[in-house]
Amino acid sequence: MLTISGLTKAFGGRTLFVDVSLQVNRQDRIGLVGPNGAGKTTLFSLILRNESPDDGEITFERNVTVGYLPQETAAVGDETVLELASGISPEFVRLRRQVLAWDAGHPGEADFHDNAHDRFNELGGYQLDARAKKILAGLSFRESDFHRPAREMSGGWVMRAHLARLLVQEPDLLMLDEPTNHLDLEALLWFQDYLRNYPGAILMISHDREFLNQLVASVVEIRLGKLVRYRGNYDDYLEQRDANEAQLLAAYKNQQREIGRLMEFVVRFRAKNTKATQAQAKLKQIERMEKIEAPVGDEEQISFSFPQPRRSGLKVITLKNIHHAYGDNVVYRGMNFQAERGQRIVLVGPNGAGKSTLLKLLAGILTAQSGARVLGHNVKAGYYSQNRVDTLRTELTVLDEALDTPQRVTEQFVRTVLGCFLFRGDDVFKKVGVLSGGEKSRLALVKLLLDPPNLILMDEPTTHLDIPSIDALAVALDQYEGTLIFISHDVYFIRALANHVVRVSGGQLTHYPGDYQYYLDKTSAVSERAALTSDGRDGVSPSQTSLRGRGVAINQRGTAASRPSQDRREQKRLEAEQRQARSRERQAQKQVVNRLEKEIADLESRQAELTAALEKPETYEKSGAAQHINRELTDVMESLKRLTTEWEQAASTLPETDSP
Repeated sequence: MLTISGLTKAFGGRTLFVDVSLQVNRQDRIGLVGPNGAGKTTLFSLILRNESPDDGEITFERNVTVGYLPQETAAVGDETVLELASGISPEFVRLRRQVLAWDAGHPGEADFHDNAHDRFNELGGYQLDARAKKILAGLSFRESDFHRPAREMSGGWVMRAHLARLLVQEPDLLMLDEPTNHLDLEALLWFQDYLRNYPGAILMISHDREFLNQLVASVVEIRLGKLVRYRGNYDDYLEQRDANEAQLLAAYKNQQREIGRLMEFVVRFRAKNTKATQAQAKLKQIERMEKIEAPVGDEEQISFSFPQPRRSGLKVITLKNIHHAYGDNVVYRGMNFQAERGQRIVLVGPNGAGKSTLLKLLAGILTAQSGARVLGHNVKAGYYSQNRVDTLRTELTVLDEALDTPQRVTEQFVRTVLGCFLFRGDDVFKKVGVLSGGEKSRLALVKLLLDPPNLILMDEPTTHLDIPSIDALAVALDQYEGTLIFISHDVYFIRALANHVVRVSGGQLTHYPGDYQYYLDKTSAVSERAALTSDGRDGVSPSQTSLRGRGVAINQRGTAASRPSQDRREQKRLEAEQRQARSRERQAQKQVVNRLEKEIADLESRQAELTAALEKPETYEKSGAAQHINRELTDVMESLKRLTTEWEQAASTLPETDSP
């Protein structure tokens, strides 16, 4: 469907791609990864023909349709949100307005003609409208938003409307540049589920590890001017890349040792007449070698830790009987909240429920219209805004903004901290206003570090950060001994940190005293109970109905009533048969697990043998031997991965079959 061949591109004095190729087929799911500045968005621009390559070709199959969602901004005119979402073409927008005007009894205003209805229906008509509404609702738009002019919405909501338009259009190739940046957690999870069944191919740039893990079947890494493709999701890519680099490093070291040994012979004997011929032969042997390039590490990554703050009291912050509204929109009425020392609380819930408002009330950025905000003993709060520009002054340089802190710090210390966040050399004299989204995020983190609080309040801290930076932030916060309250749509980040979940919905707060998985389990259980109640006949749940089917009476409370003794004997007989069946299943499952464990052990032994062979200098004396060993080692590692997955699945069912 899309073929990139021999592509070369230099930009801004840097060579981004050198003779790279890529094939995208129908229904491919590809994640494009690489450090900030590697050229991911530039590659998209080349594919979309917004830029021209210096060399190479980009070709599409005939009649392939392409849809693109940019990372930051997209154009908007005078359309309503629904018109933008259903605007598969200018013609459809025009016909839709004509048909709706006619239906409303204003044919004169519509400039209506006889075949407009037919053409409107041919393009999808009212069905397209219904589909657009369903997708908009999934992306957290309210029905009252559908007929609002899109230009009245914030930039993030406009991007959601454009995303809805792409999903309505269903192009053959969907190109997404950081599509989750403007989504809350619930909209993201809906979008993720929707993409699982998307009929076309998807090529996406994303810094959301969990999103990539859930959706992509291959990962293309931009690294050192090359495109390297890996099979599997993001975690698979990391595992394969580490294995490849370990093999490459071992091969490189062995080849260098062999070259050193040969050169030692040359240097020692080239001046001796009796050995000169052999020395020359050794030199030619070195020249004929296919040189292995030295592995090059990743681009520089941020590395930091939060200074451990002074200890606060047990009750860190309390909100009492909070009332807050925006005009007629009442967000909270009589709301109460309390956080204790050491808690890491994630706020979840639908968009517009009031999560950011709650965080701003906690930070003191907003003052509640009534109620009290009480900070605990020795508590100092620090706020990390979703809109970084709100907390940064765009007219200052990076250095001046960082120096503007209540703490007494030297310029040398500040520059050292900035260096840890990749602001080095003349970068510190850039104006804040010209920084990228990722750079603004890093500078906001610097501000927190230079004035360390013991209560950190963060609104979408991972937005604009690349995956290594998100990992560094998660590690730093995991070691932080203060209290953390945050909002995030990054499931990986939430799982890494949260030990308490607060769901915000309809002005009410529901506390879940556990991690994100605990929250999912609890909310899933509630949903299942609700489904049982709604699906049961005459107020009886399906499970109770199944008891009836086995001859067990149901009393008015829905519990099993006593039956005659013959029914009890029949029940015991059935239970005995079930126990025997479980026992047979358990034995069969144990045999599968034992077989897989033996195969895995054999493969691990072979892996060790092959790795040891790669470390022997004599391996590289035989032509093609190292390549053959590398190929076999790759096959062994792939088999190990497959069998390990099978073993995990088989072993995970053993507790279930062992249960009484």
